[in-house]
Amino acid sequence: MTQANHSAEETDKQKFERLFPCIREYQVLASKYKINDIFQDNGGKYLQLLMILGLTTDGTREGNDAVDSFGNEYEIKTVNLELQHQFTTHHHMNPAIIVKYRKVDWYFAAFKNIELQVIYRLKPDHMESFYARWEKKWHDDGGKDINNPKIPLAHVMEYGEIIWLPEGSAGFVRPKPGPNRLAKARRKKSP
Repeated sequence: MTQANHSAEETDKQKFERLFPCIREYQVLASKYKINDIFQDNGGKYLQLLMILGLTTDGTREGNDAVDSFGNEYEIKTVNLELQHQFTTHHHMNPAIIVKYRKVDWYFAAFKNIELQVIYRLKPDHMESFYARWEKKWHDDGGKDINNPKIPLAHVMEYGEIIWLPEGSAGFVRPKPGPNRLAKARRKKSP
């Protein structure tokens, strides 16, 4: 039986059962990097980034996202370009988080669904305009934490250094918004 015949006869449930052992193996690899669930909080994407960047994590939600072999810490953010063109930050942004962020470089990774497209690195001085704006907003709002302020991909592309591209790629071009983004934009503009 050829692979094509096998696939045509296979139900979705059978395909899932055939593939699931590979997913378990992927989770075992992720667990070595202290990622407890590849399906939660971009765990599968973070595993790929940690391996590419040579970083590790302690597996907790405290502190910054990753550390290198010299003890330098990093913040890592991802975006799925099929859904949006900005990176979310922290769901309770406040001065204590900003202090933590000011001390580290950031890695920004853009994916198209699950396919990594590019990794940028930004230094703290390229993030300072955001930190100052967030601090001001926090104080102006009477000490109310900010829910996931965003960092536009355009800013990352303008100020960041590309540190990884897929093999054979000559560069990264910001894609135009996909149909999902256009539909969301139209809904937001409607009264």
